[in-house]
Amino acid sequence: VEDEPAIRELVAVNLRHNGFNVAEAPDAMAAKSLMALEKPDVVVLDWMLPGQSGVEFARHLRSSDATRGMPIIMLTARAAEGDKLQGFEVGVDDYLTKPFSPRELTARVKALLRRSADAAPREDEAVESGGLRLEPETRRVFADGERVELSPTEFRLLACFMRNPERVLSRARLLDLVWGDSVFVEERTVDVHIRRLRLALRPAGLEKRIETVRGGGYRFAPE
Repeated sequence: VEDEPAIRELVAVNLRHNGFNVAEAPDAMAAKSLMALEKPDVVVLDWMLPGQSGVEFARHLRSSDATRGMPIIMLTARAAEGDKLQGFEVGVDDYLTKPFSPRELTARVKALLRRSADAAPREDEAVESGGLRLEPETRRVFADGERVELSPTEFRLLACFMRNPERVLSRARLLDLVWGDSVFVEERTVDVHIRRLRLALRPAGLEKRIETVRGGGYRFAPE
């Protein structure tokens, strides 16, 4: 989703060259029309779009049950740290700034697709702890019996915590476990997704299950 024809063509040609099927849209409205016909596996999204901005569109995708778990890469000229954090706040999974390397974009798309396909923990068994139930096969989470809607990244985070109760996990360790050690993501990104995970657990009163350990990272407290 990119309003600059030259950049949109560069992205599309590069991804097609690497074996991807690509649908192009110049704005959010056109993207919605395309998604109604066929749901994409990943969205590469510009911030500065005519009409609805990329950030607003990302928020829309995260608010809909049909697209809540859709992986999103923000590709934008907005490189300030505050912009990146705002992007992650609305739920994008990765953030790449312009000018960009087409090879790096392709690598990030592939990595995001791998992580999305492997969003569930490796173990097949459901995990229950601290009022939460995580079901890997259906990729669903329940808090005291009520469904909790999580993005793929938040699901992987919670899975790491629930399979390592009481263990302090540093930001660097969480980056390796959730994002993979071959992906370049800032450690502060972890804080943003932890905050989103806590917000998702708040209606059930379980947000305090994710504890902050000063100077250490985070810990899942079953009780």
